[in-house]
Amino acid sequence: MLNPLIANVANAPAIVLGVIATLTVVLVTSLKGTGWEPTTDISDEVLERRASAVPETDFPEPGNRAVGGGGGGGAIPAGGAEGEEGELEDGSAVSAGPADVEEVEYFDVEFVKQGKTVELSNDEPILEQGEDEGWDLPYACRQGQCVSCAGHITDGPSEDFVEHDNQQMLEEAELDDGYTLTCVAYPRDSFSIETGEAP
Repeated sequence: MLNPLIANVANAPAIVLGVIATLTVVLVTSLKGTGWEPTTDISDEVLERRASAVPETDFPEPGNRAVGGGGGGGAIPAGGAEGEEGELEDGSAVSAGPADVEEVEYFDVEFVKQGKTVELSNDEPILEQGEDEGWDLPYACRQGQCVSCAGHITDGPSEDFVEHDNQQMLEEAELDDGYTLTCVAYPRDSFSIETGEAP
């Protein structure tokens, strides 16, 4: 006598129903659809329409990725165009910064972590020139008021190799140890720097 489980499985009507169900599934999955076409992407058109509705402004492009970080340090001194000395309300003169050089010079700077030596000009900060090379260097304020962009000049005191434009975070001992803020540091000689190194 057959096992009752095997007898139920070997039931002829159950086998027929199983074959019909299998064939139905195969038939349904093999049928071609109606050829659905995706709708046209209108996102670029919508963005252009929105952009044309916004009036133009004279605001500078944002200069960093930090929340509330403000723009880059491209301000013109009071009372004049770039390279000129201005005058403050109290009558004192505003001196030109390290970017205002009479003659642009170039220095070989080795970026140790990036494994490359490049020529940097003395009229642009190290950070900007490194970004021009395509490197994602660390920064936050771009104004010398934090240490996010700090780097370490391995050749000696940083003031021997760069001129800072209003850095407010590094103490004299840290400058003597070779630390610099790349967002406000202008090359004045050839050197090696490790970016992303804070004191």
